Amino acid sequence: MRLSKSVIAGLATTAVAASGLAGSALTTQSSQAGTSAGVKMNQIQVIGSHNSYHREVSDAEKKIQFGQRPDSVDLWYSHAPLSQQLEDQNVRQLELDLFPDPNGGLYTYPLIRKIAGLPALTDPELSKPGIKVMHIVDVDYNTVCRSFKQCLQQVKTWSDAHPYHAPIVFNLELKQSDPAIVAQGGVKAPPWDAANLNSVDAEIRSVFSEQQLLSPDDVRKSGLTLEQSVTTKGWPTLKNAAGKVLFYFDNGGPGAIRDAYRDGKPNLEGRAVFTRGPEGEPDAAITNVNDPRGANTAEIQRLVTKGYLVRTRSDEPLSTIRNNEFSRVGVALGSGAQFVSTDFPVAGMASRYDSDFVAELPGDTPVRLNPVTGKPGARVAER
Repeated sequence: MRLSKSVIAGLATTAVAASGLAGSALTTQSSQAGTSAGVKMNQIQVIGSHNSYHREVSDAEKKIQFGQRPDSVDLWYSHAPLSQQLEDQNVRQLELDLFPDPNGGLYTYPLIRKIAGLPALTDPELSKPGIKVMHIVDVDYNTVCRSFKQCLQQVKTWSDAHPYHAPIVFNLELKQSDPAIVAQGGVKAPPWDAANLNSVDAEIRSVFSEQQLLSPDDVRKSGLTLEQSVTTKGWPTLKNAAGKVLFYFDNGGPGAIRDAYRDGKPNLEGRAVFTRGPEGEPDAAITNVNDPRGANTAEIQRLVTKGYLVRTRSDEPLSTIRNNEFSRVGVALGSGAQFVSTDFPVAGMASRYDSDFVAELPGDTPVRLNPVTGKPGARVAER
């Protein structure tokens, strides 16, 4: 079996205090501490996990992966359940890769399992109609939650028990099968057409109530586009956003998915998910700048100052360790991006690579004042 080039998982670098915080009034708060009045959700910073759902496959399947592509070792990493990431690892931004399965049962027998002589998967979640969560169809499919609803329910259960948490942001990547794997007998996922896009909204709202969901309608002001609203009026306060969840599509810029999702809804009217519209477009409010280094530092700072929410990454693949380049996490934190995503948000996860690297906020806290947009003298903490 010839495997296509996979998305490579990164290793997080050691967290350091972000520049620009020296002399500020921000201090680590206890679990009962509050947040200064008026602090908005774009004026904070949190750690996110990359491919938050991911679990590595069995040893037998790893042998096949490695035999076809030696760089598949970069797929051998595993996350804790989403609720545990929220509870124990101070993660407040999650990433899920989604595949349509409107009739159910499409992904029950991954090609790599057939080659390894392993039986089909028997998880009942896979047999149910509905969106599924995995990294690469037929090749890298293991996950802490098979279905989108199952993933959402893990978060809702934790959220209900912690009603004052900082808003949890979901980065959703709508994916398709790799044509090279389909040609070898793999599954061809259905397209993200209007019906399947509508199912994203429907599944979100089947788990989270409108009171728990922070939607584009909650942010957009009367008479303004969504983009004008966030750049002139700003985001909700952290107090008003506490205990809520927000979703945005990783798929950015012009394209069929964004066009179909926005059809007749230029400001995402009635939609559950934010898009990554190009700057200046009516639906633009959230974006990614994955590498915070070099000129991108100033670009992130410009965007967050303008009013955008920005996600960046604190690391790249194994080159982070191979090149002993450990400064990126500090650059990411100092950039002011509200969401700093890593593969290793807690100590010990990188030890299999003989490494102690971890990307986390200073002070063992799930949320802190943003170094670029935070109000001087303000304080931020969950309670």
